[in-house]
Amino acid sequence: MSKIRVLMVDDHAILREGLRALLSYYDDVEIVGEAQDGTEGLERVKELQPDVVLMDIAMPGMNGLDATRLIHEQYPQIRVLILTQHEDPQYVLPLLQAGASGFVTKRALGNDLINALRVVAKGETFLVPTAATAVVEEMRRRGEEPTPDSSDSLTPRELEILKHIVDGKTNAQIAVALSISVKTVEWHRSNLMSKLDVHSIADLVRYAMEHEMMEKGE
Repeated sequence: MSKIRVLMVDDHAILREGLRALLSYYDDVEIVGEAQDGTEGLERVKELQPDVVLMDIAMPGMNGLDATRLIHEQYPQIRVLILTQHEDPQYVLPLLQAGASGFVTKRALGNDLINALRVVAKGETFLVPTAATAVVEEMRRRGEEPTPDSSDSLTPRELEILKHIVDGKTNAQIAVALSISVKTVEWHRSNLMSKLDVHSIADLVRYAMEHEMMEKGE
């Protein structure tokens, strides 16, 4: 019986150790490597060519969204299963659009996680019920509304963060101003750049100014 070769990408060593111990009970799974952020994860993907990447979202450096997108673009045969504490649709949809094959929460029991790994390894999609509901509701909402342009698709929080970026604030300064974590700011910034199809902070600021997007955030 061939084993599902899994690469774990998470910045918490204790969690990786726990997952390794948990998955060692299943004969059809083999942990082939670990990485502590998206950049290292990409290096390990290239080196190890796993079947499934078990990916966290919020990590220092390159986060799970950007890493998932790059893995999907460069190694479309490799499946990415998101393992996270977040169930909000603002996280689920961008990750699926970036190429993730599944979404399971860190509260999941061992049977749920192994089932998710087996499902995505076969080329199928796995979503926990709360994530599936969020996706269905969001797609229904989108179907009832006129198709917006890129700037109209931004949430009020994204517009708020964009205004701070245009003002020249760092991630840490934005986090303090909005009483959120730096990782959350980094997530929103990555999502902003993805939605607007820009690839640098300079391009992001230029886009915002050219489209007069700051007026929308007032």
